Amino acid sequence: MSRIQVCERPLMFLLDTPGVLAPRIPSVETGLKLALCGTVLDHLVGEETLADFLLYALNRHQLLGYVQHYGLGEACDDIASVLKRVAVKLRKTQKVKVLTGTGNVNVIQPDYPAAARDFLRAFRSGLLGPVMLDRDLLQGRSAEES
Repeated sequence: MSRIQVCERPLMFLLDTPGVLAPRIPSVETGLKLALCGTVLDHLVGEETLADFLLYALNRHQLLGYVQHYGLGEACDDIASVLKRVAVKLRKTQKVKVLTGTGNVNVIQPDYPAAARDFLRAFRSGLLGPVMLDRDLLQGRSAEES
């Protein structure tokens, strides 16, 4: 636990209790939003799953900062395609041994988990622009309505 001073007059502190969450998360969408904010360890949900939900949320609200940040040219709703282009741009590749009828062949392919981690890092550090994940909630409608 740590204390963070949020005001001098009156003297006010915020108590940060890392790892303490509400006992019940009402929906999968709420859980994914919490994970995007870093309250749940990424590997527990899956970096690529989180990146997919982030891409969905960004496109849904037409927050296309990721297109410019990664130089993609246009918005895309296919996470595999986005991660492939991110991995190529960042030169994140991995060698994979492929078994063929004539022997083993080493193939270089995009490192999708590394690209997903970079996509999440860029979001969390604000490089994709300001993002409000609960925009629908604040406008008084559920995600299913819009």
